[in-house]
Amino acid sequence: MINKQNIKIFILLLCTSASAVAQHKQRENPVVDSILQNIKAPIFKKSTWNIVTYGAVADGQTDIKPILDKAISLCSVSGGGEVIIPKGKFYIAGPVVLKSHVNLHFDDGTELIFSGEPKDYLPAVLTLWEGTELYNYSPLFYAYQCSDIAITGNGKINGSASKNFATWRPQGSAEQNKLRQMGHDGTPVYQRVFGDGYHLPPDMIQFFGCKNVLIKGISITDAPYWVIHPVLCNNVTVESVTINSHNLNNDGCDPEASTNVLIQNCNFTTGDDGIAIKAGRDQDGWRIGQPTENIVVRNCIFHSKTNGLCIGSEMSAGVRNVYMYNNYIQRCLSAIYFKSNLDRGGFIENIHVYNIVCDSARSAFIRFENNYHGSRGGHYPTLFNNFMIDNVACKHSGEVGIYAVGVQGNPLKNISLNKVTVLNTPRAEVIDNAVNLSYKQVTINGINLTKPTNTGVITLHTD
Repeated sequence: MINKQNIKIFILLLCTSASAVAQHKQRENPVVDSILQNIKAPIFKKSTWNIVTYGAVADGQTDIKPILDKAISLCSVSGGGEVIIPKGKFYIAGPVVLKSHVNLHFDDGTELIFSGEPKDYLPAVLTLWEGTELYNYSPLFYAYQCSDIAITGNGKINGSASKNFATWRPQGSAEQNKLRQMGHDGTPVYQRVFGDGYHLPPDMIQFFGCKNVLIKGISITDAPYWVIHPVLCNNVTVESVTINSHNLNNDGCDPEASTNVLIQNCNFTTGDDGIAIKAGRDQDGWRIGQPTENIVVRNCIFHSKTNGLCIGSEMSAGVRNVYMYNNYIQRCLSAIYFKSNLDRGGFIENIHVYNIVCDSARSAFIRFENNYHGSRGGHYPTLFNNFMIDNVACKHSGEVGIYAVGVQGNPLKNISLNKVTVLNTPRAEVIDNAVNLSYKQVTINGINLTKPTNTGVITLHTD
């Protein structure tokens, strides 16, 4: 909740730089507008398909999957429209598989409860797991190479992951390492069959290779892994979504290898990053070769167990042309965070972050890191270039205000920090291997910093 102290920070931040902010918005709005012109919500036929008319029972126990599958198929082959899940509590034993021209609409007062049994999400489907292609358990909502699809309405969706999926611990496991080695070796994707007998949890929502996508209004809890994950998509809107899911690796929204994405007016309380913009992992990212670009994130609230606004670390095909503004971060590890490691290659460039307020970051407020943990021994440093961060404030940062550490021989480049305020932090900055990093009106602990001071690498302890 935005309390009186946070409002004071907003007022202090915005009033002391009102003129400069107005100039900044005037300068940037045409660019943002040009991106938004390519992001349009899909339009659906007026036809409706209410699942109750096909026999669905709202008792929270009877499996509606066969009926929902039938309604979605009939709607799609009939030219599209709305498949309606009406008010009531419904249970589904398996994934919702959307098809082209279908808007899955939840009426007010609707709750959809997913089965917690992994076997219900087989057979395995083509998916992307932490940036690498494979066949795995189906995401709970899945679509493959569809156009004009949506999930809308104010329904509540319970992934029931705490029963099984959320208890799995894939990080550092032999299965995770097996998949990553397959990506490194270029193993044909059809041979990367996981799913049954393995323990790599699926995403909550993954639309793969789709265009004209809308996710609006829904509330999500108890997700198995990443929550909203558009992959190789174009023209995506995620709007007015509420996520309250605290399981490990519950990122809020991870657009990956996707273009023209708008995330707005959302409230994310997550067990991992709030927003994590991605573009494939290592050799798989290079092979697919689709950058993530033209992304707008605005008017959102974050309360994250790890990071707030993040790019990386899976970003090997590159991320560019990102605008994140008018966002409020309540709690996080690092608030504004760009990360890669020496396996990734690729680039992060043309990034604009402005009008951000953070209440408390346990680690760093602003963080650039080109040697993030988890490298498998490669040496393909990522290009970090052209970042503009303007009019941002943090009440408390637990370890450092500004952390900007590049790689020897491949420094961070062209970073402009303007009107940055950190009210309280034990260390103002950690700077190493950064070229053309500039400060203007940077105030930390009440002291104005006119230029960065090279400190060498200092390890943070909260990761």
